[in-house]
Amino acid sequence: MPAILSVDRLQKTYAGGFTALNSVSLDIEQGEILALLGPNGAGKTTLISTICGITQPTGGTVTVGGHDTIRDYRAARALIGLVPQEITLEPFEKVINTVRFSRGLFGKPRDDAFIERILRQLSLWDKRDNAIRTLSGGMKRRVLIAKALSHEPRVLFLDEPSAGVDVELRRDMWEVVRTLKADGVTIILTTHYIEEAEAIADRVGVINNGEILLVEDTGTLMRQLGKKELRIDLRQPIREIPGTLSAYDLGLEENGTRLVYAYDTKAERTGIVRLLTDMQAAGLIVADVETKQSSLEEIFVGLVRGGPTQGDAA
Repeated sequence: MPAILSVDRLQKTYAGGFTALNSVSLDIEQGEILALLGPNGAGKTTLISTICGITQPTGGTVTVGGHDTIRDYRAARALIGLVPQEITLEPFEKVINTVRFSRGLFGKPRDDAFIERILRQLSLWDKRDNAIRTLSGGMKRRVLIAKALSHEPRVLFLDEPSAGVDVELRRDMWEVVRTLKADGVTIILTTHYIEEAEAIADRVGVINNGEILLVEDTGTLMRQLGKKELRIDLRQPIREIPGTLSAYDLGLEENGTRLVYAYDTKAERTGIVRLLTDMQAAGLIVADVETKQSSLEEIFVGLVRGGPTQGDAA
């Protein structure tokens, strides 16, 4: 399937010499959800702003639906919906008028049935005649999404959509995103919530210092970069690991009552069976055994700190 959004060697260097984006390349297929992770100042918002035409690039190209964002700006921008981090809404305007106005800005004809469908989808229909200032922070963010969807874009950018939203509303937001995906909308979201990326993203991209470090399927990333640990609880505590077990990558925790063995799930042999046999020979009695997979957050921290990466970098 051809990419609906293609970023090729995108560069953004400011007059003072600071490079916010350094040769960023990225292809996103129609209907997928990409979570873009990175620390503050990594270049996430600059990348979105440049794709959307808010910031002018100093090099490279971006096409949306085959339209170059510089040469064919109007056609490209018409395919894009943007939900910014900041809540910038007219406080005294009604919800429904705010959304209708955004549709009109893109030259779309009035379509009350479509606007109603969006507002119902976002649980805003009952609030349609409310002034924006009377809404909660979570509801205001839903209005931002409704505005971004009002002109029927095929690519939706969500810049920190869960910022300032409580856990319950955040989960509601995830359901909205899944519904949009089912409608064929391509979604790129930036987030600081690692669990958000794990829960809803098809792929995860990691950006730091203006460079894409890695773009990979979420499940594949977990398998390729996530180490697994075998946690072995002992019946009796030990002061140190027996010398006969020195060949294993073992750690001693919980006041000597737990051995932790790190292993590679992709290896031909994990060494677990041999370890347990050697532990028995050393006189260690096992009380319980469990495995733990590295979380996406641990993988992310390792990447931005310059740890080893695997998989296909964009």
